[in-house]
Amino acid sequence: MTAWTLQRRQFVTGATALAAAVLGGCQRATPPLDGGFTGIDMARGHQLRDLLTTGRLPDPAVVRRAQVIIAGGGVAGLAAARSLRLAGVEDFALLELEDTPGGNSRGGAVNGIACPQGAHYLPVPGDDAREVQDLLEELGLRRRVSGRWQYDERHLCHSPQERLFFDGEWQEGLLPVQGVGDATLAQYRRFAQAVDAQIRAARFAMPALTLWDTKHPLAPSHQVLDAITFDKWLAQEGLDDAHLRWYLDYCCRDDYGAGADRVSAWAGIHYFASRHGFHAPGEAVDEARESVLTWPEGNGWITQRLAEPLRAGGQLRTGTSVLRITETRHGVEVDAFNHSTGNVERWQAPRCVVALPVLVAARVVQSPPAFLTGAAQRLSWAPWLVANIHIDSPLADRPGAAPAWDNVLYADPTAGGLGYVNAGHQRLDPRAALTGPTVLSYYQALGDVPDGRQQLASLPWQHWADAVLGALSVPHPELRQRATRVDITRYGHAMAIPTPGLVQYLSKIGLQRRYIKRKQLSNGEQNRPIPTPATERLSFAHSDWSGYSVFEEAFTRGHGAGLVSVG
Repeated sequence: MTAWTLQRRQFVTGATALAAAVLGGCQRATPPLDGGFTGIDMARGHQLRDLLTTGRLPDPAVVRRAQVIIAGGGVAGLAAARSLRLAGVEDFALLELEDTPGGNSRGGAVNGIACPQGAHYLPVPGDDAREVQDLLEELGLRRRVSGRWQYDERHLCHSPQERLFFDGEWQEGLLPVQGVGDATLAQYRRFAQAVDAQIRAARFAMPALTLWDTKHPLAPSHQVLDAITFDKWLAQEGLDDAHLRWYLDYCCRDDYGAGADRVSAWAGIHYFASRHGFHAPGEAVDEARESVLTWPEGNGWITQRLAEPLRAGGQLRTGTSVLRITETRHGVEVDAFNHSTGNVERWQAPRCVVALPVLVAARVVQSPPAFLTGAAQRLSWAPWLVANIHIDSPLADRPGAAPAWDNVLYADPTAGGLGYVNAGHQRLDPRAALTGPTVLSYYQALGDVPDGRQQLASLPWQHWADAVLGALSVPHPELRQRATRVDITRYGHAMAIPTPGLVQYLSKIGLQRRYIKRKQLSNGEQNRPIPTPATERLSFAHSDWSGYSVFEEAFTRGHGAGLVSVG
């Protein structure tokens, strides 16, 4: 622990006590609450759906040409664009539905304070994520010092990192430990041993796609795990402690959008085994492996930097909905609706990277390959909500652990609630971070909520704001008096849910791959084979093809698809 961390922790404790004393002596009138929907234009997406449903598309008003077309500007599409540029290809166009690229890794601001509108952190990548490591090196976040890799501490999550509101007060970390009995602690240890046993049985990797090839098909032990739900596997192992099960269910909803009774046992184990394992209280922890990179705007910090050279080079075309992708005898035709002009544009190119969600790709690709229609039928998606709450002054705090970056409520009263991150936590001046206004970014996974997607599309923003503020008023009773604005970002199909049997199915698609070896990463290292579903002129890239949505999967798939398109 650094001296800076100690000073910050001491300041946090003092500021919390001061705020409690000041706020306890007076009451403010509740200010009017502004807000609305932001970030994702669901109406634009529904307009695209309606156009595709009717089957009657306007004739193109203009024809444009490029060497490669990238359909979709999420992480995979941006990664494909970067790999093209690394290969010396500048004649390409990236078509993105929204006004800003980034997919579910976009950022924004509320009252001038940067905040995430989607994914908010990136775990320090291991060696299986070579392409992501290369990107971080290019961005200046990682460099080799005396033969060892070091990350820029300004971008690593500052301490304290996590806390849990449990039994009326805050505790450090997210695993319930305060006041739990010996039986609970024993089950924590048994689960740690079970994860270690699965790691010994067969290797896990992040991204998982790096294990999917003809020489290393899905391991037998992984096939067993993928065949049942995580909930069923835990029951078979006799792991039934309520505190352990709450924590594991939270982890599933956090990464996969649905709980342990929906996701596969493979996904439940992969959450831990592919990164840093699971450590029971008192066990040694490798803090370097558990470090995460984060920014006030979340992973939008990364996607903004991936997009900057595309804006400068004129390759980025936002506000453009892909309507139809057709393979022809000599290339590919992509018809797209330009929302600013109201016209359909036709793009012609030798190849196309389809970096769209599988659900959308299956609708726009004409005469779609069997692996695409099959994947669209097998996949299911979780809707998500991000509520960014602007507060004009610090909150009083309950007893226990100091305010942290990630703040979670045990048994959150909001269905699918995952707690909030403090967008101001990464400010280098702790006084500015803890004495001024900030934004609290609250996350809610609706994959287990009946009709969650319909509710998200139809209910007003005030409904969601009231529910979130009500939940957070348990640890923060004065929140409503401090809140001035709530911006709601909605994702109807935020992430694929890794249900039983899905990874086994998708790993076989990954074997139908094309790749090239001669291109290099930005650091001069040789590229490796990356499983890429592809036809003669289309290469597909999206985290959906891995069955779950994390940055490492999307970026690696995009990188590989970009290389295939110039091979």
